[in-house]
Amino acid sequence: MNKENVADLAVVGAGIVGIAHAYHALKRGLKVVLFEKEHFAVGASVRNFGMIWPIGQAPGEGLELALRSRELWMDVSKDAGFWLNPSGSLHVVYHQDEWDVLNEFVNLYPTSYQTQLLSPAEALRKSPAVNPNGLMGGLWSSTECVVNPREAVRRIPLWLQEKYGLEVRFGYQVNEISLPKIVTSGEPWLAERVVVCSGADFETLYPQVFKQHAVIKCKLQMMKAVPGKNLTIGPSLCSGLTLRHYQAFAGCPSLKKVDERYDHTLKDFKTHGVHVLVSQNNYGELIIGDSHHYGETHEPFDQEDVNQIILTYLKSFIHLDDFQITERWHGIYPKLSGELNLVVEPEKNVTVVNGLGGAGMTLSFGLAEKVIQNIYNR
Repeated sequence: MNKENVADLAVVGAGIVGIAHAYHALKRGLKVVLFEKEHFAVGASVRNFGMIWPIGQAPGEGLELALRSRELWMDVSKDAGFWLNPSGSLHVVYHQDEWDVLNEFVNLYPTSYQTQLLSPAEALRKSPAVNPNGLMGGLWSSTECVVNPREAVRRIPLWLQEKYGLEVRFGYQVNEISLPKIVTSGEPWLAERVVVCSGADFETLYPQVFKQHAVIKCKLQMMKAVPGKNLTIGPSLCSGLTLRHYQAFAGCPSLKKVDERYDHTLKDFKTHGVHVLVSQNNYGELIIGDSHHYGETHEPFDQEDVNQIILTYLKSFIHLDDFQITERWHGIYPKLSGELNLVVEPEKNVTVVNGLGGAGMTLSFGLAEKVIQNIYNR
């Protein structure tokens, strides 16, 4: 073994959760090695909207971690030199029960979120893409940001390597952890501690942890489109379906009416777990999604009828004269039912961090900061 192949901390997985842990450890002056079985990040961290989305988190720990993550994303994007747009978000609604939910939300949480109710005219001034027909109003939130995940998630490890001396080992599958020894598909390493951020790979390392905690895999379908006329949408946009997807709105009494109406009139939304968001990246492209199907193993084949359900609903709240779908794909992420995330120690000096669901981009930097603090300050 090369005597230099010794680290204070080994991180398994170079998705956003893994690189966030590497970042916080390196900031402490630790020697860190990052292992990734692929030759570049190809998992859920690059197959998403690129949204940092505090508005979706319930008050308490989730919202606190999301807002702290936002601060860190701003710092990292500036230092590492990748695009970040603090665009905010806009929920637009077209039904009285949805408008009631927005009003209840603002009344329930007057200070927790940085939000403002908007009239139809005010909402249209925020985004020229919003469909004005039947618009009842909107909820503006200033805290949401957008990055291009395909660029950010690949740039951050290189920046950490350049600035902090991160040891990066792409194309190295970690097959066994027997501290201090780490057995990989390439060279062996020694490390004092390990953080395992393996995403949807439940099978390779500590599979018993995922069975014990009933972590499941969620498949989501997404698309990328090029809008006509160089359209700029402004904030990330969503509508009434999103109100029933995120825990932030769960305490609103009128949400039950929204659920009942959608379940009665548009059952496919619940069958396929559809809610519809759209963000815009630094190339002006629209990222559109998504659906949610849960299971232990997913078919590799996407369902075009699900894509059409998403696009049909999208056109109900966004006015797009012309756009072209240029890519379709799916992502798979781990979901821990009823919990914000999974942080466990299957053995001494090994920490598994997983189960962030669809909030990996939103929570990663805040959660990683907390995990590294707990590991090295206790």
